[in-house]
Amino acid sequence: MAQASDIGSKRLISLAPQQWVNWLTNTSDIAVKEILNSEFQWVSRESDVLIRANSPRHGEFLILNELQLRYKSYMPRRVRAYAALSEEKFNLPTYPILINILKHSDTKVPTKFRSKFMGLLAHQDYKVINLWEIDAQVAFNGVSSLLPFVPILKNGGDEATIEQALRVLRADEELEQFEMLLGFFATFVLDSPLVQSIMRLDMAVLQQSPWYQQILKEGQQIGEEIGEQRGEQRGILSAIELGLELKFGAEALQLMEPISQISDLDRLKIIKDAIKVVHTLDELRQLI
Repeated sequence: MAQASDIGSKRLISLAPQQWVNWLTNTSDIAVKEILNSEFQWVSRESDVLIRANSPRHGEFLILNELQLRYKSYMPRRVRAYAALSEEKFNLPTYPILINILKHSDTKVPTKFRSKFMGLLAHQDYKVINLWEIDAQVAFNGVSSLLPFVPILKNGGDEATIEQALRVLRADEELEQFEMLLGFFATFVLDSPLVQSIMRLDMAVLQQSPWYQQILKEGQQIGEEIGEQRGEQRGILSAIELGLELKFGAEALQLMEPISQISDLDRLKIIKDAIKVVHTLDELRQLI
């Protein structure tokens, strides 16, 4: 079983950057030169993956990969900013791509940023790839960086396809480390006990994943937003419910009956925050 490791997007793409770029751009004449340091000193985070490439037609340029678990309304502005910062830092034209992993709603994801202020127009086009629209067979036909995402790809959410992806990952020493990431995304389409059975998954290790922590945080934020509309107590209960299901699966929702009887807001907040750090339901039960 793979141990906790760096399973971020940069590590994943760096295993086969040429395959990744060929797939992103739908062309075979672009050559990957290197994966660059994309940290900009005047912004608070790194863009996910910045690749320097070259092609006979376009010369040297940058490919900006912005991977997001779920699309957010501020992403067009962020892509515009990172594209500009990349061009400024490396003095090369930039081809920005927004890759959305999980479907959040039926809202169509825009492919450009556009604003007008005091008669001045700002505009940035970018390519959008929604992984739920990509057929799972693409991952088995050369784009190995997509293998951990198979469960949430189109036609990839069944047990047989997930088992196939697991076999491919385990057969490659470099890809094996992403078994945990595959297991994480499998929990979105299969019951947690079935995922554990298929993968012999160590949930404690999975919970160390930055992807997992981000999903858990987002789930609780959604619950808190609901709380602004329904009252603080109901909002905390919604956050707890989402956190339980994301971390332990549907079977954990049986705890909502005793939790919902708690009227002490401070105690409920302690339970909500504890979901992020406990490893078992028994640990959580001690707080109820």
